[in-house]
Amino acid sequence: MVDKSSKELPKIIPEHIAIILDGNGRWAHERGLPRNAGHRAGVENLRRVIEACVEFGIKYLTIYAFSTENWGRPADEVQGLMNILEEVIDRELAELHENGVRLRHMGQLERLRPVLQEKVLHAIHLTQNNTRLTLNIAWNYGGRAELVRAIKQMVKDGVAPEGITEDLVGSYLYTTGCPDPDLIIRTSGEMRVSNFLLWQGAYAELYITPTYWPDFDRDELLKALNDYASRERRFGLVPGPVTPS
Repeated sequence: MVDKSSKELPKIIPEHIAIILDGNGRWAHERGLPRNAGHRAGVENLRRVIEACVEFGIKYLTIYAFSTENWGRPADEVQGLMNILEEVIDRELAELHENGVRLRHMGQLERLRPVLQEKVLHAIHLTQNNTRLTLNIAWNYGGRAELVRAIKQMVKDGVAPEGITEDLVGSYLYTTGCPDPDLIIRTSGEMRVSNFLLWQGAYAELYITPTYWPDFDRDELLKALNDYASRERRFGLVPGPVTPS
């Protein structure tokens, strides 16, 4: 059994981790700050987690930053989140590109302002050939909406029922070209996946931590990786027979 408090990097590292960034609002509330202050703190933390993923050799990182349901939040909070997204692109894109990070967007761009849509598309184009880390940003994303979108596109493309396979469905999802996540992390202690990667996460290991996202630092990520390394992934099968000694 791996010591989950160990500071050392485990031998088994997931290729792809996905994180539900939760707890920004509660982090701010406990400090007497407005909710958007928590979102800004969460953005600052993202830089640290990206750096840790590069350090640990993780190749794919998917973050759940804004869901299709989040439009129902107060208008000032939604507008604040949009402003933060634009500021992050303006401020961080050059450094991310220099450090070999490839940016991909998961979700619908249509509800974003045209200028912001252009900035997102520019970031994707600029970094498309980078290979050090692929960062999938799930913004205006929902797992059910993603599946509905895929089905509609298959119908539009004239796919015959007998031609539908799991691989084909996967090719119509936002994550096409990426391996399924090995590990899904949710911060803030909530015990649900909240419409995130419903198809891709079928056999992902789940790790729930009470730590709010702004405080989920390198050491917290290392705890999650050590916990992951201690598990036996079976993918619906049973362990192999034990050979007598």
